[in-house]
This record gives sequence, C-alpha cells and structure tokens, in this order.
Amino acid sequence: MKPLGMIRSMGWLWAIALLGLAATTVVEARPALPDFTQLVKAYGPAVVNISTTQKEHTLRELRKKLPKGLKIPDIPEDSPLNEFFHKFFGEGGIIPDEPLESRSLGSGFFISPDGYILTNHHVVDDADQIIVRTSDRNEYVAKVIGSDKRSDVALLKVDAKNAPVVKIGTSKNLKVGEWVLAIGSPFGFDHSATAGIVSAKGRSLPSENYVPFIQTDVAINPGNSGGPLFNLDGEVVGINSQIYSRTGGFMGLSFAIPIDMAMHVVEQLKTKGRVTRGWLGVLIQDVSKELANSFGMSRPRGALVAQVLPDSPAAKSDLHVGDVIVAFNGHEISMSSELPPLVGDSPVDKPAELEVLRNGKQQKIRVVIGELPAEEDLASTPSKPARAKAGRLGLTVAPLSDEQREALKIPEGGVVVEEVGSGSAAKAGIKPGDVITMINNKPVKDVRQFKEIVKGLPGGRSVAVLVHRESGPMFLALRVPAK
Repeated sequence: MKPLGMIRSMGWLWAIALLGLAATTVVEARPALPDFTQLVKAYGPAVVNISTTQKEHTLRELRKKLPKGLKIPDIPEDSPLNEFFHKFFGEGGIIPDEPLESRSLGSGFFISPDGYILTNHHVVDDADQIIVRTSDRNEYVAKVIGSDKRSDVALLKVDAKNAPVVKIGTSKNLKVGEWVLAIGSPFGFDHSATAGIVSAKGRSLPSENYVPFIQTDVAINPGNSGGPLFNLDGEVVGINSQIYSRTGGFMGLSFAIPIDMAMHVVEQLKTKGRVTRGWLGVLIQDVSKELANSFGMSRPRGALVAQVLPDSPAAKSDLHVGDVIVAFNGHEISMSSELPPLVGDSPVDKPAELEVLRNGKQQKIRVVIGELPAEEDLASTPSKPARAKAGRLGLTVAPLSDEQREALKIPEGGVVVEEVGSGSAAKAGIKPGDVITMINNKPVKDVRQFKEIVKGLPGGRSVAVLVHRESGPMFLALRVPAK
C-alpha cells in the first residue's frame, strides 16, 4: 500500500496530465484563421472603382441665395481668404457662371461578362457622368440601366467584353460568426480588402424598411459603398451599403444588402426598368412584454398593427388596428422588422394569408397584396366638439382640430391629450399632444366615448393604448389603477 501523500501526489500528476491532453486536443481542434489570398486573386479583378460628377449651382446663383445685407467680414488684405470672400460676396468681383462640379467615389462589381455592374443607388444618384475604372486601369463611361432607392441597388452597363465576373452566392445560408471579406475603394484606395465576421442577420435600419441587412464587423468606409461582400467560398453574399458611425468613419458596425434581394431587384430593373413591391398598407411596431401581457399573449412576438391606411389592401380586408400579425404566408414573424421584406417580395394582386392574434385568439386573414405606391395621401375629416378630464388615468383630452388631424394623417376618430398629470398615463409615456385612437382594443371615436371606455377599464392590469405622434403611431402599455 502506497502512503497517502504519494497517492495524492500521483493523483495530481494524473490530473495535470489529463488537463494537458485536453488542452492539446482543444488546440488541435481549433480551426486556423482563413486565408483570403486566393479569393482576392480570383475575384478582385471583378471589383471596380466608380467615380461620379454632379453639376451644381454657379457661384453667382449661390450668392443670390445668401441673406440680404450680409457683409464681407473684416479680413486682412494679405489673407488668402480675402480674395475668396471678395470673389464670392463682392459685387465687383469676377464670378464664373460655369457650374461647380462635385465628385463622389464608390465601388461596384461585374455580374456578367458583357459589362453589367452592380452598385448602390446612393453611389450614382443624380450623377451627370459615371466613370468605371477596373483593376487594369481601363476606364469606361457607364450608363444607368435602373436604380432603386428603397433597396439602394443600382444596375450599370459599360461597353466591355469578357469582363471578369464574381460568383453570385446566396445570403440565406449565412451564419452569424461566419468569416466574410469586402473589396472596395475606401477613401479612393482602389481594391482594398478587409475581413471580419457576420455579426447579425435581418437587421432593420431607420427608414430602410424593405431591406433585412447583414451586419458585419468588416472595416467599411466611404468609398466601399457598392462593393461586394464575399464568403469563404468566394461567393458574393451581399453589397456593402452603410455603416453606423458617430465620426463618419468605421466604428465596427457595417451593413450589407443581401445578394438574394439585390439580384431580385436586378431582374426587375433589367426587364421593366423599375421595381414593384408588394404593399399591405399598415403601420406596425414591435410587441413589448407589457403589451404582450395586455393582449393576453404568452410571450412578445409578431408585428402589432398600429394603423390601417385608407384605401389600402389591409383596409379592404378584415385586418384591424390592434391585430398582432404572427405569420405571413407561413413565415413566422418574431419581430415587426421581419414583415416588410416579406410583403415587399410578395407578388402584386395575389392573395396572401396572414395569421393574427385578436382578443387572445388566433385566426387567419386573406389579403390581396397591392403595389407599393410612391406616396400615401390620407383624407381628413372634421372633429367633434367636447373636452373631458380622465382623473382615473391622470390626463385631460380634447377633440382634434382639423390641423392636428391633417398633420398626423388621422382620417377619423381620436382625441388629443392636452394635459398629463402624475398618474398612470405619465408612467406609460403618454405626453401632451399625443392623439389616442384606441384603448384596450376599442376604437376611440370622440371624447364622450373616451370617457366611457376609461370608466369601464379593468383595474389592476395593463391595457394597450394606441397613440399618434409626429414620429408615427405606437402602442403604449398603460397600467390601470385599481378602483
């Protein structure tokens, strides 16, 4: 029998040996960093630099727009700014009538040997001339075949033969954490390659409702716009489009348009010269935990309908304000941002099936998808006189004026909040100037009905309140005090 001390020592030795073996196994199993050299060599030549020029106002035209009475500041005669101010502001100076030119830089890539190039809409928007420069320093004057502002995709054509092309992949198979590579012309430095990983998928950005962006940490800067995003197989999975920045430069958040969506846009631009999208005609928002409780939902999910636009496909269906859309044509909706791309990709004048939660019950609604219009004009109707104080909630409401109704584009019903005290309304986030059009799934037609609805609210629980502001309609969860 071995002494206890020796046994303990042997035990520690075995433990250390096992840990060393495990560590060795982990190191051996760890994948090596990717090598992008062959990818850049094979597909880098298909990436192009795009420069544009736009004619702007002449100095004389700009001077006419300046405020009257603006005088030249007192600048020393030997200052280089003195000549500039006299030329720009002075009446006797020589001011050229030739239009000033501004220049911008971007990127793009060949998608066909006969010279079709994919880039961003904002790279070529309002351009008077577009110059495409390839890696072998050839230059071409490009023609815009079509451009779509909503998706930020543009299709160009140059007179080229046997152009090097990229390999188009799919963004559907991308996984968060996957390596990706960008090639472009940041700040005019042609054919710069930067790498990173996919940070997230399906991102919704402000005023970009129809693009489920791919978020990456690839270094993207001005000039990268319109360039390709590659996966490790050398396939284009996205078009680099935007960055999130507080400085104007890269801060670790860049966004790319999924290539599947971009190629769908390209097909329409080639065949029709424009892009048509499906339209439902609703304003939606996410369902918070509090709103989910007020609607009797087990968990927050879906797209909450905050407004149904007049004369829209939704208005012609059985879809109501307060409905929570949880599925569209069989696709489950977790966040409200997932709905617009699905609707936009739907064929126009074809029926779609929606699954909605209404009053705690799930039901199916059939809607014939319309075509997304350029602008939506909402009619206004006169308001009804009355004014009331809802002490139970701590607020005072009044009827809407015609100006308020027109400014917020509310066709009918609703009351405007005049005062908010220190009650439950303030805690819910209701503010003076908000227009309330629904409480607890009941439409508010006028002040008198508002008082009746508030009187019958169940105490001690949260109810959903639909308010309209300049930023748009939204639901708030209001905790009703016990009677």
